[in-house]
Amino acid sequence: MKYGLIGERLGHSFSKDIHGMLSGDPYELVELERSALEAFMLKADFKGINVTIPYKEAVMPYLDVISAPARRIGAVNTVVKEERGLCGYNTDFGGLMEMARNTGIDFKGRGVLVLGAGGAAKTAAAVARELGASAVTLSSRHPAPGQLSLVTLAQESHPGIHIIINATPVGMYPHNQGRIAPLELFPDLQGVLDCVYNPLRTNLVLDALERGIPAAGGLAMLVYQACLAREYFTGETVEREVWDRILHGISASKENIVLCGMPSCGKTTVGRMLAQQMGREVVDTDQLVRQKAGVEIAEIFSNQGEAAFRKMETEAIASIAPSQGLIVSVGGGAVMNPLNVHLLKMNGKVVFIDRPLELLVPTSDRPLSSDIDKLKAMYGVRRPLYLKAADFTVVNDGTPEQCVQKISSVFKG
Repeated sequence: MKYGLIGERLGHSFSKDIHGMLSGDPYELVELERSALEAFMLKADFKGINVTIPYKEAVMPYLDVISAPARRIGAVNTVVKEERGLCGYNTDFGGLMEMARNTGIDFKGRGVLVLGAGGAAKTAAAVARELGASAVTLSSRHPAPGQLSLVTLAQESHPGIHIIINATPVGMYPHNQGRIAPLELFPDLQGVLDCVYNPLRTNLVLDALERGIPAAGGLAMLVYQACLAREYFTGETVEREVWDRILHGISASKENIVLCGMPSCGKTTVGRMLAQQMGREVVDTDQLVRQKAGVEIAEIFSNQGEAAFRKMETEAIASIAPSQGLIVSVGGGAVMNPLNVHLLKMNGKVVFIDRPLELLVPTSDRPLSSDIDKLKAMYGVRRPLYLKAADFTVVNDGTPEQCVQKISSVFKG
C-alpha cells in the first residue's frame, strides 16, 4: 500500500474521494480489527497513512518519532515512513482550527465541553485552549476525575458551557439518529462543532442551527487535515485555493438537492431534468409512498386519512435521509412536519420552487388541492413554511428549463 486510511470501521469515510482529488496516487481504506493493528504497524507496508477512530492513540507505541505537537496533544492521525523511521503527526489540530475559524465561533473566555475523551477529543481540547477558551471539560462513558459522564449528560442542566465540540462517533453514519444530550440543557450555548462529517449535518449540528446557534459539521476539518497530511506524505505544499476547491467539490458531490413547493409547481419535471443534467439519481418521496402502500395517494387519503399518509411520508423521508448526492422531490405538505425538514437537511439543501399562485393548477388526483379554492387556501398556509424551510428560493415563472438553470447556477456557484 502506498497511501491510505486505517480505522476500525470505514464505511462512512470520504477520505479516498478527497485524496483522489489531491493526487493520482492510490489511496486505500483499510479496516482493521484491534487485534490486527500491531501486525499492520510492525509490517509498515506503506509510505504514509491516516489514522482514525479508534487508533489515534493506539498507533503511538509503534512510532519512532512523534512530532512535538502530536505528543503534547496525545494523539496521532498521520504516519509517514521517513529515513528516521515511522513518524507521527497530528493534522486534525490544524483541520479543526481552520473549521473553527471558518465558522466564526469565538472561543476567547468561553467554557468548552468536548464530547469524548479519546484521541480526537484531546485534539479538540487542544484547539479550544489554543483559541483562548477559559475552561475545557472532556466527557467520557467512564469519566476520569474532572470529566463529565456521557451517560448522565442528559440528566441535568449545564450552565457555563458556551461551546460544544463533538469528538465521538455519536450521530455518524449509519447511526445518523444518535444524540448525546438535548441542547435545552445548555442555556448558555453559543456555538457547536461536530467532528462527524457523514452525515454532513448531524442531529447536534441541526439542533443548534434550528436554535439560531452557529454550528458546523466536520467536512471542512476532514478536507483541511487531509491537505496537511498530503504535505507530510510528499513534502510539497498544498496551496490554500486547493483546500477550498476540494471542500467545495466534495460538499457539492455529497449534498442532496431537495425540491419542495406547492402541488403543480414543477418539482417532478424539474427534478427529472436536473438529475439528467447533473448525472444524479432522482427520488420522489410521494412515489416511495405509492410503492410501499401499493395504491395511489388519493386512495390512501380516502381509505386511511391524511394522518396515515403523513406517517408514511415521514417514513419515506427517513429512509432516504442517510443517502447522498441525490435529487429529492418531496410532497407539497412535507414541510409541515419539522421532523421531515430536519431529516432532509442532514445531507441536503432545500430549494423552494416558488411558482406564482396564478400559475398553479388544481388537479383531481391531489386531494388537498383538487379545486382552485382549496389551492388558494393551501398556498396561504404553506408558503411561509416553504420559505422557512428553504436554504434557497427559486421563482418558477417560466419554462422548466429556465427553472433548472436557476437551480444549477445556485449549486455551481
